[in-house]
Amino acid sequence: MRARSGAFVLAVAMSAVALAPLAGAADQARARKPRLELRASPRMALMPVTVLVTAELRGGDEAEDFYCPSLEWDWDDGGRSVHEADCPPFRAGMGLERRFTAEHAYRRPGSYSVKITLRRAARALAAATTLVQVRSGFGDPE
Repeated sequence: MRARSGAFVLAVAMSAVALAPLAGAADQARARKPRLELRASPRMALMPVTVLVTAELRGGDEAEDFYCPSLEWDWDDGGRSVHEADCPPFRAGMGLERRFTAEHAYRRPGSYSVKITLRRAARALAAATTLVQVRSGFGDPE
């Protein structure tokens, strides 16, 4: 009887080990995607003005797709900026950079829709926009 009960315990232990990788794959398939938010400071100003924009990844899991993305900023005044970081290879548990900032100077009045796009290679991962209002200064013609 002892040999049989020992064999039963061994078989149960082997089954649990064999199922562990499958559970991990299912967890990865259910990974929650973070959402991207964008804000500007100031949101409304007199020209000329330099605006600080902050993009922030909120929530979601620490997924490799969002590790070290390239950033594309569209300033809606004809200007664009691209930032590509030189990062070490991703390792599970290293965490994501969740806050990105940039500055841009506006020299003309207008309503500008600032957009950031996070990319991995040619694939867009997330995008966000915010509105910046620039008004003529006192005594400046509009």
